[in-house]
Amino acid sequence: MRARHPGYFAHPVPSFGDPAARLIIVGLAPGLHGANRTGRPFTGDHAGILLYETLYAAGLANQPASVSADDPLRLKGARIVNSVKCVPPANKPLPEEIRRCNAFLAAELPSLEGARVYLALGRVAHEAVLLARALPRSGYPFAHAREHRLAADLTMLDSYHCSRYNTQTRRLTADMFRAVVARACELAGLPVPAALPGC
Repeated sequence: MRARHPGYFAHPVPSFGDPAARLIIVGLAPGLHGANRTGRPFTGDHAGILLYETLYAAGLANQPASVSADDPLRLKGARIVNSVKCVPPANKPLPEEIRRCNAFLAAELPSLEGARVYLALGRVAHEAVLLARALPRSGYPFAHAREHRLAADLTMLDSYHCSRYNTQTRRLTADMFRAVVARACELAGLPVPAALPGC
């Protein structure tokens, strides 16, 4: 990877955001020309456009766009983690890669002691959270905007991934995504700005 793209970050991409976050956004994997290039989740690819615009509208980011890992963007009350830390072949992680990388997620999630909501972006993220917490998939089926109580003070909220494919086919609209982020804020005990529609 580094030989083909010598200017790319091309390492495992670290999580990004507030270490005391109440809202944990769980993504899929670094995009080949996005986070794999920049070194920050959802930065430099299409999926990050809707994500960071929505976080800004929710008052969770200090600016509406993420351009590079050294820009002044900061998150407050939110943190982004990925199910897979390295860019997968064909930009789609295989089940074995997801299982191998899950140890990192399983170690990170308990360390985020302020977490009240996991917002799982897509089925892979949803299942990665369940695997990390040793919970059965059969008990927590994935569906957009579905809520799952994982513990007394912890909920997982599902969303379709904010990928180019999902937004261009309108499987996920901007309004749908804003609504699910508004609900995540509500569940996490964070303010829900008027700029975001309620669920």
